[in-house]
Amino acid sequence: MAAATLQQPSFLLANLKADICIKPLLQRCQDLVKIIDEYPAKELQLIFPWLLESVFGSLDGTIIGWNLRLLTHRSSDYNIVLDFLSPSGPMMKLVYKLQAEEFKFEIPVIHLPAPIKACIQEGVQPDCPLFHNKLLLPLTGALSLTLALNPFEFYMFHFASCLIKPRNCPPGQHFSTTDSAYFVLVDSYLKYFLPCEGNVPPPPAPLYDSRGSVAASSPRSSGVSFPGHSIHNSSLLKHHIFHQPSVNVEPSAQEIWRSETLLQMFVEMWLHHYSLEMYQRLQSPQVKEPFTPTEEHVLVVRLLVKHLHAFSNSQLNTSGTTSSPSSHSHTQHTSPLEEFKRVVVQRFVQQKLYLFLQHCFGHWPLDASFRAVLETWLSYIQPWRYTGENISPLSSQQNRGVPDKWEGFVQENLLMFTKMFQAFLNRVLRTDLVNAKNALMVFRACKVFAQPNLSEMILRGEQMFLQPEHVLHHRQTRGLMSPSQGGSYLSSRHKVVPDAVFRVKSHVYAMEGQDCRYQQMFGTELRAAVTRLIQIIAQSRQTAQRISDQSSELTTSSSFLSWLGLGSSELNGTFSGSEPEESGECLKKTHEFLEKALESLCVIFKLNQGHVTQFVSNLASSQDEGNCKQLPDCIQREDGLVLTDLGRKQVINGLRRFDIQYQGDPELQPIRTFENPHLVRFFYRISSVINERFGGHMTALCLRPGFLGRMGRHFLTNPGSVWKLKQSPVSWTRVGGSSQPRLSLRPLASYRTIVLLLLCYILGMLLSFGPLSSTILILILSFLYGLFMTMFSDRLQTH
Repeated sequence: MAAATLQQPSFLLANLKADICIKPLLQRCQDLVKIIDEYPAKELQLIFPWLLESVFGSLDGTIIGWNLRLLTHRSSDYNIVLDFLSPSGPMMKLVYKLQAEEFKFEIPVIHLPAPIKACIQEGVQPDCPLFHNKLLLPLTGALSLTLALNPFEFYMFHFASCLIKPRNCPPGQHFSTTDSAYFVLVDSYLKYFLPCEGNVPPPPAPLYDSRGSVAASSPRSSGVSFPGHSIHNSSLLKHHIFHQPSVNVEPSAQEIWRSETLLQMFVEMWLHHYSLEMYQRLQSPQVKEPFTPTEEHVLVVRLLVKHLHAFSNSQLNTSGTTSSPSSHSHTQHTSPLEEFKRVVVQRFVQQKLYLFLQHCFGHWPLDASFRAVLETWLSYIQPWRYTGENISPLSSQQNRGVPDKWEGFVQENLLMFTKMFQAFLNRVLRTDLVNAKNALMVFRACKVFAQPNLSEMILRGEQMFLQPEHVLHHRQTRGLMSPSQGGSYLSSRHKVVPDAVFRVKSHVYAMEGQDCRYQQMFGTELRAAVTRLIQIIAQSRQTAQRISDQSSELTTSSSFLSWLGLGSSELNGTFSGSEPEESGECLKKTHEFLEKALESLCVIFKLNQGHVTQFVSNLASSQDEGNCKQLPDCIQREDGLVLTDLGRKQVINGLRRFDIQYQGDPELQPIRTFENPHLVRFFYRISSVINERFGGHMTALCLRPGFLGRMGRHFLTNPGSVWKLKQSPVSWTRVGGSSQPRLSLRPLASYRTIVLLLLCYILGMLLSFGPLSSTILILILSFLYGLFMTMFSDRLQTH
């Protein structure tokens, strides 16, 4: 598309918009590559906002864009998109080209996360330095506030915002999150701008002058003055790693701002949807949630958490061994990137991720999709899994335990261990643990906390916080060393505080506020909740075992002879474990997961495993079969029975249930699995026509007192009173009603009846009977069978 002579910008943008409807994606990307190479930055700045909108979609959701979250490797455009948007691809080259010219692009404040938007609208500067000195006030007032972002920030804002928009998924189609182009790009950006090995690659050559220094001024300079705009330029950020000299410094020190900008944009857009005050207000059921994350959102957050642990743990000390990120000692020659690694988790992620997970634990549905939230939490509290150290195959991680050097991390993240475990326990007590997926989540969490040394570290951290003689004086409500208090995220000269007690207390007050009420993880209240969990685990194991036994019996009884009608058809209405989560294999896994979870609980809370086993056995024996047949715990009210909390748990865990029976017309009952749906409907229409036309004759026949009346009552539906149960689980009052005699052809739609007829016709063919002769013979035998049953029915009933 690029020509030798430059076109006017308006024509360039118009042609690009027209190409969307005409050219395929590959050709459009090739044209964009030429345009980025040949056009000057002054003209490229006019198409840059439109290009990001066409790729990532509009901020208001009206434009879908390339739909990166649904684009997988099965699509022909997958590799094209990844190449174009890669960290060293054409799109990033355009970003750097615009960055060198110091262009600014506006973002409406209304599209920022709620806490940031509220701060700006109230005239308070946000905690995150990413949004400092960038507010633009229009002449008409604060009705349309905007932020002026540089090209790199503007690009990362659109990329991060793409995740929290509603996904435009076609109905009936399911897509893998971890296989999408968006997920792969997030992983690529993290590995490129937050490298675990080496430094961040420098931008392309045009950004550097002949001396090797960055030609453009620092991206953290004060806001740019636009005509007709005023700048909100008060700043609390005093010292920052970005403020490096612009000449004669290493490129890694100059370009560290890209790493921090990317991380802050991801954290602010993905995690900062809840402030401490907002979370406290959300505890009221009348308050509407400002933001509800999706499973896809949480999986991307987990990817971020895992990479940040690997990034932070890749820092090396002078001896060449990996050091703990919680350690505050560092050499005098620490590079900016190494300093960034040291503080990245605690300064950037900790508080926002804590509130994010708290909200998810309290509001996520009680289903298996919670596994994404659980694994994100478990990934954060296990940074030792991402150290890159080689583990001997002869000694598993479970046996090695948690190294002592990670005790500082446990102290600085005490609430992530204790309060989050309590929140998880509250969820588990309301969850159906017979489901294998839910049982697996309990097993996973208990296994992590049962690692050797971990419970001791948590207990010591709690004891430090509860020491009354260590009191923080002049502490702020929002915590210590927060950027809003005049500190810096990356100030490498914070006062070193060796006092672990001070560190634990400052963490708790920063996360929960000054007036927090701390509940001990190993205290009396939580131990009572653990005892209730053990009871639920025992009941769930018993239920899973009983359902598994019933499923096995039904599988055994559904042999060929039973299928032909020699078995009882009553079993077809009972539970058969037909759902995947209720199959025999899954129920065996449920029993195994819960058994291991009990063992881990004994390790965590120092319980006597023999006593717990005996307690579980006694509890299981008390849940006998007669108890299971009782009604769930209910309260009688004017409008009927209402389940209590105990009754709900009994129903969820399968301990008790209501005896539900079909009370309608037998001809209209739901089609069973052993019936052919088309034949059921066909025979119903035929029998309805016959019953309507000959109903009077049938009634007269069945009312006759003699032998013919008895035979009519045998072949036709029982004309006596039909007793219906009153619809109440405790009142078995029968309501009488009369039914006219009628013909029912529905048994002919049963697969076993069809097979018996086929066998009869095959036998007739072997005996040289034709189809007509076989049909007549079958009718004669059926009549004789009915005649026999009519004559001797009284004697058979007596016996």
